[in-house]
Amino acid sequence: MARSGMKTRLLLWAILALALAGCHKERQAPVLPPWATGLRDVRIVRDLGYADDFFDSAHRLDLVIPHKHAPALPLVVYIHGGAWMGGDKWDCPGRALVKAGYAVASVNYRLTDQATFPAQIEDCKAALRYLRAHAGEFGLDPDRIGVWGSSAGGHLVAMLGTTCGVKEFEGREGNASFSCCVQAVCDWYGPSDLVSIVAQQGPKPALVFGKPDSPEMLLVGPGPGDQKQRLARASPVTYVKRGQPPFLIMHGDQDNVVPLAQSEEFYRSLKKAGVEAQLLVVRGAGHGFMDRASYQAVIDFFDRTLKR
Repeated sequence: MARSGMKTRLLLWAILALALAGCHKERQAPVLPPWATGLRDVRIVRDLGYADDFFDSAHRLDLVIPHKHAPALPLVVYIHGGAWMGGDKWDCPGRALVKAGYAVASVNYRLTDQATFPAQIEDCKAALRYLRAHAGEFGLDPDRIGVWGSSAGGHLVAMLGTTCGVKEFEGREGNASFSCCVQAVCDWYGPSDLVSIVAQQGPKPALVFGKPDSPEMLLVGPGPGDQKQRLARASPVTYVKRGQPPFLIMHGDQDNVVPLAQSEEFYRSLKKAGVEAQLLVVRGAGHGFMDRASYQAVIDFFDRTLKR
């Protein structure tokens, strides 16, 4: 009996050892984000914790840096979409920009199942402060940082571009002595006015706004005060003023998720305030586009605003 029990214990220990060895092997060879695979001559740093609560996966970013670059490299920070309730930093079209001579960071942030607005913009600002605080370590130029986002990410980068210096959105995360302002904004089909978006929807929208469980309602939450005021507080158009960074806004004319009218309204507000802005309407495109011309427009925009 004793001998049989000893064999059983040894077998269990062997199984445990194999499992631990497998885990160790997995940690030694982390899987790269899909948008970074295949890139050559680059440094890839994954899962950098940019906030005090760096154990939370929502407070992490990935960074890809070309090995051969000038001493201070321009940086583009990508913010993913997903209706503020989904998505991940792995979803990033940053490969084109890395090949064009930029460092690219892709950022996670708290989604609406974790926290309501302004947690999302606070996280994005904390990520920017972290990258500035560590610019010397990664060879980045802290004075040449652009942001790019799509859909809900487009909304957040537009907020970053219009709320520089707005203290209520700074948050309490680390590196408070560093700026979270940006030098250029590329907004792909992001909502810009959460009040007017309901009236701008087409007859058969793929995503219905204005309902209690719709994305923008989950974003602002059921908090105190007037609902319309909460939606306006979370809208980039509310904060447009002179002196803000240049914007490139791109939107498909067949988008049945976020109405094209959102980008048209935002563009008019920026121009009226004297902000440098360009609106490119992608003909025949729905909620998303991956064509070469669209990517080239993004590269040209950042070349003009960050490489001059």
